Amino acid sequence: MARVETRPGRYDAIIIGAGHNGLTAAAYLAMAGRRVLMLERRNVVGGCAVTEEVDAELAPGCRVSTASYIASMLRPTIIRDLKLEAHGLKMLACDPSVQAAFSDNDVVAWWPDEPRMRDELARIAPNDVETFFATDVELKRLAAYLQPFFLEAPPDVHLTGLRQLPEMWRLYRRFKGLTGDDMSGLIRFLTGSLGDFLDRRFESDKLKRLILSNSLYGKHGGPYQPGTAMGLLFHLLSGGDANQQAWQGHVIGGMGAITQAMRSAAEELGVEIRTNAEVARINTHDSVASGVTLVSGESIDATLVVSNADPKRTFLGLVEASELPDEFRRDVADIRMDGPAGKVNFVLSEEPRVNGMPAERSKAQRSLFTLIPTLQEAEDNYNSCRRGDLPDRLWVDCVLASNVDSTLAPEGRHMLTCFVQYLPWQLREGSWETKRELLGDRVTQLIGQFASNVPASVIARRVYTPLDLEQTFGITEGNIFHGDISLEQMFFMRPLPRWAHYRTPIKNLYLCGAGTHPGGGVTGAPGYNAAHTILSSSRRQ
Repeated sequence: MARVETRPGRYDAIIIGAGHNGLTAAAYLAMAGRRVLMLERRNVVGGCAVTEEVDAELAPGCRVSTASYIASMLRPTIIRDLKLEAHGLKMLACDPSVQAAFSDNDVVAWWPDEPRMRDELARIAPNDVETFFATDVELKRLAAYLQPFFLEAPPDVHLTGLRQLPEMWRLYRRFKGLTGDDMSGLIRFLTGSLGDFLDRRFESDKLKRLILSNSLYGKHGGPYQPGTAMGLLFHLLSGGDANQQAWQGHVIGGMGAITQAMRSAAEELGVEIRTNAEVARINTHDSVASGVTLVSGESIDATLVVSNADPKRTFLGLVEASELPDEFRRDVADIRMDGPAGKVNFVLSEEPRVNGMPAERSKAQRSLFTLIPTLQEAEDNYNSCRRGDLPDRLWVDCVLASNVDSTLAPEGRHMLTCFVQYLPWQLREGSWETKRELLGDRVTQLIGQFASNVPASVIARRVYTPLDLEQTFGITEGNIFHGDISLEQMFFMRPLPRWAHYRTPIKNLYLCGAGTHPGGGVTGAPGYNAAHTILSSSRRQ
């Protein structure tokens, strides 16, 4: 149960939305001595990083990571500073990190261990072995140049005069070891197409599909679209408490265990958290924020307001139009959202028996299997999605979470969570209200082609279309990243040029969500950066 008591007097900061970035920002502000109130519209803390029952009536006690489902880039600095392990966070590395099932009854794993990966590649891509490892070294080196920018504000390219010098020095320090080849490589990966890159480098279709399976989650654009190679670098950024590149992990207790640990840390630091407290509007006067008004009618004052909601929900829904320049509102309205993904969560009576899964694989090693289309099928899927149609051959990433975490379900029950890529935000014909279960049926049927025992073993199922993601989690157009991860909406362009430093045109109103730099994923970085920007501004004032 959330703490609902409040102390008299003014708060230093109100945080709108108790997702992981809001919790991170709240904790750092409280650590610096600020009085912080956090307001969450749902009855549970965590935003998209929550662990919930799939169906309390059909399968009581069977829980799964409802939306986000694998930990990858949660910043080690945040884990350490907030002492999240002491607050119950436990993560286990995925090993293999990715695993793809193919229609010829073959299962291909991406092993972090090099000798084991060499053996796997020798079997399915003998001509690509050395190229693969040379590419891995190259990509990790380039990703390391981007790593420091995660926990700091993006460069301010609009500064003039002497104020440019600190930014120029910061960029020099970050890139001083960058060679001409490295610069060319970074530009190529940030602007080029993933499909063209893979076709140039590798011969094996299975290897190309294995790499594809971990590179475009939640992003607009088929693999042959410009800018899609960016995913190769972003998934090689470090994460986990070991600060390991390309790390991916299962969270014991589901993804909600991350935000519950953050909540515990924040409350220990003095943050007050209220659930079922939806904000109707941000109170402003003469473009200065002074607090919020809840849907209930209650008004709460604060020196600062920090929104963990996405930019569109914040500026077009919570701030009076008259308080913002018309041009700014138009630019916000043009931010690309239309989320291209959904989720289907299952309770099963037996573990999926995936065709071709090697008998020697342990339970944990059987917990991952991606049903990945070819590169051309993926491109066709995206084009279908853009037209408003359900793709013919769905792209489904499956995690059998209960194989790793027995706390999620009682004996005899198995928890399967499935991420579905390239779904239209708006259907050309019909609506998601009428086609929600059609999506669930098609995901079930596809899984059945690779694990024939699954359709008959379904006890309960919950489908989240892009529309459901919007309605459930309050993310505009169901975009899990609060805005597409594309070059024109990244770095000093996120969420908008001139407004990429967590500040807004409203004085004392800040953003801390995934719609700011460095973007989506359960990283905590936007919340960390926003809090430090606020504290830095306070010190200067």
